[in-house]
Amino acid sequence: MLNPNSPLAKLMTAPVRSGLVTWIGLRPQRQAPIEVVEAARLTTTQGLVGDRYSGRSGSRHVTLIQAEHLTAIAAYLGLDAVAPELMRRNIVVSALNLLALKEQRFRLGSALLEMTGECHPCSRMEETFGPGGYNAVRGHGGITARVLEDGEVRVGDAVLPQGQSDRA
Repeated sequence: MLNPNSPLAKLMTAPVRSGLVTWIGLRPQRQAPIEVVEAARLTTTQGLVGDRYSGRSGSRHVTLIQAEHLTAIAAYLGLDAVAPELMRRNIVVSALNLLALKEQRFRLGSALLEMTGECHPCSRMEETFGPGGYNAVRGHGGITARVLEDGEVRVGDAVLPQGQSDRA
């Protein structure tokens, strides 16, 4: 455990610039096409309502990925772009390093969440992108989060660490 008074701990808990929700997708069933939506409900009992993981307890209520990482993954694959649906994550955000939310609570629209871990790629990335797909996503798969307080998220909403009211 990091000493909370250390210089590194202070840097890691320094204000984080807020992000912006740019895309929302629900995975109704395993391997089913992603349903792109403009808004979604998040609850402590169901997670992301309408997603295949909805209603399951645990730490993977919601998955988030950075828009900037979609660009990096595309570059690693020699593609112009990677559509969010191909990554099978729930929420795409821009202008925020999601790993800066480690051990923090954050607002996603009106819901309160906490980061529970990194979202590593699965073998389906090879199916989706071909040889090298898994390695292109490594380190760029986003994060998982648990819902702590019910709310709604819409495309265009802010993603903001708890206690911050606007861009740091």
